[in-house]
Amino acid sequence: MTAAELSAALSKLSNDRPNASVRVFTLAPYTVNVEHRTNQAQTASVHPTEAELFYVVDGSATMVTGGKLMADNKGIEGGTPTKLNKGDFFMVPKGVPHWFSQIDGTAMNIMSFHLPMP
Repeated sequence: MTAAELSAALSKLSNDRPNASVRVFTLAPYTVNVEHRTNQAQTASVHPTEAELFYVVDGSATMVTGGKLMADNKGIEGGTPTKLNKGDFFMVPKGVPHWFSQIDGTAMNIMSFHLPMP
């Protein structure tokens, strides 16, 4: 993927939703998305069968991993916070709850790589 292709994918994202996402390619069984996340409440996730690798394209945020998902995936109880900045990669192993607890500034752009793990 070239920088121009990444910019084109990011330009397709909506700024009016907390989690806008565009699939940029699939190489079965792997998928890669670009996401625009605004400074609004984010939902927590856990993927029982796949790891997820994040790359911060623009912006910064705090990612919480581990702990226990709260009701309706509104966050995580416990867990370990990690500050992520532009240019950082962050791997979340399969089965580990994860959540952007804070988006700094107005928004951030990330790439997320879904990596199925047998």
